[in-house]
Amino acid sequence: MKRLKSILAVFLILLLAVGMTACGSGSTEAEDTTSEVAEDVTKTVEPVEAVTTAANTTADGAIDATDLFSDRDLTQTADLSEAKPLTVSDGETIKITDAGVYVISGSATEAQILVEAAEDAKVQLVLDGVSITNTSAPCIYVKSADKVFVTTTDSENSLSVTGTFTADGTTNTDAVIFSKSDLTLNGLGTLTIESTDNGVTTKDDMKITGGTIEITCASDALEANDSISVAEGEININSQNNGLNASDDDDDTTGWIYLCGGTMDITAGNNGVKAATIVQIDSGVLTVTANEGIEATCVQINGGTIDITAADDGINAGQKSSAYSPLIEINGGELTVNMGQGDTDAIDSNGSIVVSGGTIDITAQSPFDYDTTGTYNGGTIIVNGETVNAITNQMMGGGMQPGGMPQGGMPQGGPGGHRG
Repeated sequence: MKRLKSILAVFLILLLAVGMTACGSGSTEAEDTTSEVAEDVTKTVEPVEAVTTAANTTADGAIDATDLFSDRDLTQTADLSEAKPLTVSDGETIKITDAGVYVISGSATEAQILVEAAEDAKVQLVLDGVSITNTSAPCIYVKSADKVFVTTTDSENSLSVTGTFTADGTTNTDAVIFSKSDLTLNGLGTLTIESTDNGVTTKDDMKITGGTIEITCASDALEANDSISVAEGEININSQNNGLNASDDDDDTTGWIYLCGGTMDITAGNNGVKAATIVQIDSGVLTVTANEGIEATCVQINGGTIDITAADDGINAGQKSSAYSPLIEINGGELTVNMGQGDTDAIDSNGSIVVSGGTIDITAQSPFDYDTTGTYNGGTIIVNGETVNAITNQMMGGGMQPGGMPQGGMPQGGPGGHRG
């Protein structure tokens, strides 16, 4: 009996020691909530049939868009053969350091998907029913990679930041999706973004080729330093500042926007579509309600259906870039511009205006305003319900030309041609 009691005593002591080890020694050191990516073994990834879209690109515009979109950009479904399933959790950061495809699901608060991969790595984040709500940090933060794809499955996904963004050192991470690398948004589902600042920001190139994107934000909805290109998708924006904005504070020779497809509905407090250098529209449906509809140094419209309601300028070409001269060139498409009362201009260029095709239907007190030349080569122009065959200038000093390109015309085959 004494031996049994001794054994029990030793057993109790061992249990107490194990319990103390499990509970820790009373240290107040904060738990590290950043974890390397770990596959969720409770989930499986089912293969899906590939779905692709086509980009209606052109080569002979102001932007050479021949090779602008890669095959992977235009594929709306990811290759899941080696994909890793992940689940977001409250208060945790999933850190992705390797190239690959990651299928992410779950609902969480104060969570982040952090991509910090090699400079040559391509990372695809497949959002499969993800909901993240943060107070002060991006839901998706790309610190480093060659390119990141954010692809939605046929699912509903939502990302939101409700408070004031906190900088990451010297980096002002001020968007729900913030990327220092090239970024492509595509897929088959819906991505809803709400932000107290910017919606989606990249310091490089942004491409959108599919899916439904809904953005409500206090600043810019889609922002890029180098370029924004849209080939397909449904994009609905409600922004207190700019809908699309492509510009670099440190380099005014870059920052352009190319639209060749998709449906965009933009309500913006400032500009609907704004670029430092060129805005080129080849196809697609664009509806803008804003202070200014489209603004850039050069605006070229070759096709598409565009409906602008503006309080200041419908389309404005101003000296935003030292690389080009202000010019508005309309070669095709269906353009409708409705202007508010007062000192407003439907189509306003600090340089020249050239109309060679398409249909332009303007309702405004001042249909055209240019500083250099107004050239009418063809197309249909309707002003306040009346068809006209001239570009009348509302400013003194401009001379109307019967035809031909003005000096310093639209650059041909300029920026573009970047694939990834």
